[in-house]
Amino acid sequence: MSDHDTAPRRRRGYFGLWAGMPRELVFLLISMPIAWVGFSVAVGLVSTGFGLLVLVVGVLFLTATFYVARGFGWTELRLLHWTGQREIRSPWPPAATTPSFWRGAFGPFIDGHYWLYVLHVLVVGPVVSLFTFVVTVVWVSIGLGGATYWFWERWLPLDGQNVWTVEYVWEFVFGVPITMDPRQAESIFLLVLGLVFLVTLPLVTRGLTLIHQGVALGMLGPWRSQALEREVQQLSASRGAAVQAEDRSLRRLERDIHDGPQQRLVRLQMDLAAAERAIARDPEVAPTVLGEAREQAREALDELRALSRGFAPPILQDRGLAAALASLASRSPIRVEEHVDLPDDGRIPAEIERNVYFIAAELLTNAAKHSRATAIGLHCSVRQAPAGGGGSWLDLWVIDDGDGGAAIVPGHGLSGLEERVRGLRGILRVDSPAGGPTTAGAHIPFTALVPEAAEPAPLS
Repeated sequence: MSDHDTAPRRRRGYFGLWAGMPRELVFLLISMPIAWVGFSVAVGLVSTGFGLLVLVVGVLFLTATFYVARGFGWTELRLLHWTGQREIRSPWPPAATTPSFWRGAFGPFIDGHYWLYVLHVLVVGPVVSLFTFVVTVVWVSIGLGGATYWFWERWLPLDGQNVWTVEYVWEFVFGVPITMDPRQAESIFLLVLGLVFLVTLPLVTRGLTLIHQGVALGMLGPWRSQALEREVQQLSASRGAAVQAEDRSLRRLERDIHDGPQQRLVRLQMDLAAAERAIARDPEVAPTVLGEAREQAREALDELRALSRGFAPPILQDRGLAAALASLASRSPIRVEEHVDLPDDGRIPAEIERNVYFIAAELLTNAAKHSRATAIGLHCSVRQAPAGGGGSWLDLWVIDDGDGGAAIVPGHGLSGLEERVRGLRGILRVDSPAGGPTTAGAHIPFTALVPEAAEPAPLS
């Protein structure tokens, strides 16, 4: 399960351009009227605002201009993303609280982004959209008109016409007059010209859309400093979530040790003391007491081994994540079908492997305890981030055919998993409708390690 995006998936190559051309064509045709409506509204507000500036109400009209510009800028960004361009985030993050009246009225005057949006709606947007609209209409008209001229020219009143475009082009290119019938030559020339324009139409629409995208990126998107600040905030939040998850894990480990091995070791100490007394007073009872002590020692050792898996399972350190996941699947009381596709060249960082192992163990345990499932699917793979994103993504999914109803509830197991995944700057997804099936998994980014190069052999 993954997030669905409103933008179409990009396919590369020329046919990929054709796949995106219809949306780009619609965008180029509607962006001009939208931009000029925005221009008209903004000009009216600005002129009214300056005209009434001597009164307080004039300031409100100027403030309205900022918000109108913001609305039309947001529309431009949404339409660009709809065509398939990379999403440009708004420079204004969602506000946690509603701003006061005075802050909402006078805040835009000191915000540089509002001034850029006003410049875009008053000058840049109308000019760029008019240019791209004219080029688009001309290109489509020549392409369709030229490619179909041979069909509808028979109904044109061409008798007695002495001026033909093909004659001027032929003489300019070859330097000699054309010898064939000019009417037929005109049909052939316009057919070829129309086909050339239609073949290149996806290139033109993509190029014109990229012009809009470049302008929006420079004027309507956040500044680089804001992007860095937002990333720092996300890193701080991720670090806080990781610390909370680690603290919760340590507390749970402390509780498990106290309730399990510690109690058994106390019981073992008491049994050994009883065995010492029995050897002196009743030797026949001593073997029974020692047998109970040996059983307590065995159970304490089993519990310590189980708890040690919470630190770092030996199989994960020795044989890697794929083998560790296979070991988890083999120990599950419910049949698990594995689909694991992981690189074996050591590119996944150790901390990512360790956390993914813990997440998979928790998800499999939850499915076995609560889902009443008969089969579980375990999927784990690595893929490259989208072009320009950098890094890689590790996807882990656990899918069961149980009753469903799982949810992330504060204070419960899945909530702790969500904190752990968020600490890795990842995303935890749980889709568990009533009646099942349940799909739960993590989408975790990481930077692949560069394998160490082998040392060169010494020269003999």
